Amino acid sequence: MPAMAIHIALLLTLLETLAMSAVLLAWAKEVRGARLLVVFLLGVATWIVGNELPSWVGIGAAPLAMALLSSVPLTSAAFLHFCATFCEVPLGKRWIWGAYGLAASAMTLSLVRSPGEFRHYPPFEGVEWVVVPNAVGWTTGLVWAFLAAAGMLVLMSGLWRAASPQRRRQIAAVAVSCGWGLLAMSGYTFAALDIPLYPWQVLAAPAYPVILVYGILRYRVFVANVWARRALASAILILLGVMVVPLTVLLPFESKWVNAVAVAATCLALSGPVWRVASRLVYPGGTPSADDLRHWRAKLSRAPSLSALADTAAELVSQRMRLAVGVRVGSHVEDAPAGASAHVLAGPHPTLVCLKAANAEPGVSGEWQTTLIGFDEAPPGQRHLAELFGAMLADAAAQVEVAVAAEQRERERQLQARLAELGSLAATVAHDLRNPLNIIAMAVALAPDDTRHEVNEQITRISRLAEDLLDYAKPWQIQPIETDIAQRVQGLVRRMPEVEIGPGLAVPMTATLDPVRFDQAVCNLLSNARAAAGTRRVQLDAERACHTVRLHVCDDGPGISPDLRDKLFQPFASRSPGGTGLGLAIVARIMAAHGGSAELTERAPWRTCFTLTFPQQEASLS
Repeated sequence: MPAMAIHIALLLTLLETLAMSAVLLAWAKEVRGARLLVVFLLGVATWIVGNELPSWVGIGAAPLAMALLSSVPLTSAAFLHFCATFCEVPLGKRWIWGAYGLAASAMTLSLVRSPGEFRHYPPFEGVEWVVVPNAVGWTTGLVWAFLAAAGMLVLMSGLWRAASPQRRRQIAAVAVSCGWGLLAMSGYTFAALDIPLYPWQVLAAPAYPVILVYGILRYRVFVANVWARRALASAILILLGVMVVPLTVLLPFESKWVNAVAVAATCLALSGPVWRVASRLVYPGGTPSADDLRHWRAKLSRAPSLSALADTAAELVSQRMRLAVGVRVGSHVEDAPAGASAHVLAGPHPTLVCLKAANAEPGVSGEWQTTLIGFDEAPPGQRHLAELFGAMLADAAAQVEVAVAAEQRERERQLQARLAELGSLAATVAHDLRNPLNIIAMAVALAPDDTRHEVNEQITRISRLAEDLLDYAKPWQIQPIETDIAQRVQGLVRRMPEVEIGPGLAVPMTATLDPVRFDQAVCNLLSNARAAAGTRRVQLDAERACHTVRLHVCDDGPGISPDLRDKLFQPFASRSPGGTGLGLAIVARIMAAHGGSAELTERAPWRTCFTLTFPQQEASLS
């Protein structure tokens, strides 16, 4: 056995303990009782320094070393305090202060009367000075052991009472690491009990602080898993490199450069498998295979819309993780305020919320971000899997957005082409109708009043149909400006005494819209409402909701028949026997040009209610 093995192991343990203390302080807010754990780790570091100080600077430092070793009971008291805080076991201040009082008494006894002496102990090869306790030292050791055992009992109690699997895993990790530490440090009892054996277990001490801190942070600070994977992969590669060095003697010639190249080539060739092994060890069950990734990409890329993408993603991730996982993507998040946070949009199950950043460019994958909600209690493997899937979901959302936008542009292009053809036809028909209509009007000028009135009414209807057809088909643009719709509506209904103004329009209500087209849409709806059979009351009202302005036009007429509801905003669908069937289609087109919508809604006690929704932003071109 190398003569310096124990010294090297303890030095590594000391450095790791100090490093882990700094890591815990950096993430103290994430772990309950983290600062108490730092105190405990610093106590472990003090114990190591006390044991090694005579070997570092000479036996003359023995009094200082003994003073440092006398603090061991306080380390156990801090451990007990940490266990009670971490496990949320209500010990009460009396018991905590009692533990510190007992530890302080034992420490004072050791400071007043030396707890032992440093001796040479031949079985400890390479260790020049080893502490052998006396009666005071055994007393201090018993206090240390009693407080440490109390801390372990608190851990067991916390493990039994843990409310979630994650808490049980955390507490179990602390218990296992403490068992590891006790096993590693128990080698020093060989000298105290005069057992002539080499303390092999001390060589395992460097793993103790890493296991303790990582076992806690693994489930709370997930970036610790990233560093753990890197450290594990690096350690495996270093070990492989060390194993390759003896094999270089089999080469037909000897060269340091060739040996170095052989080691480097081996590590490079095995780096991929090593990283995969490290991922599986750090993230058990959380590393998808290449086939999984290809299958996910293929399924997500075929989604025709963001809502379909969310459904497909929920099915894939739930199947892979074997639990119900919700997925919300972009516009799939319905009935949510604009700009709502991902936490507001989460459901009752663990949820992946994929949202686009405000003012982001369409189709830019980096602007889509997936937030994990409800994964705080998930094991690192499942969380890692969810993070990988979330990144793929964000890329797929950007691709679907681009595809949907392209499809929408193509539909708009085809619609504009059809409208252009319809406009040309409407212009020809309107022109060709005017002359015959004028001739008919003049021909019945001397006819009886009833005949003349009926003919003029039909001529007016045909003329209005031609005008509506021209208006619907011709290309036009909106010119949105900031407008007070309350003032605008009051001007429109000034000569309509039967139209009521709701409370929402009693105060200024501004929106960005085209005033002329707004008047046209409202007048069309009012005309339909007033013309509906049996209508006695018509009301206009408005409200703000979810960054929009909504204008309601309601009446108490006969309502809309079920067979007409689905095609109400299509051309030539009319609720009135004498209507042209283009009024509501024009309203829908006006609202689409504003980036809003026209809908048939339900508002008690009204039988029929149309709602115009204007977004509070600049309207787009028609």
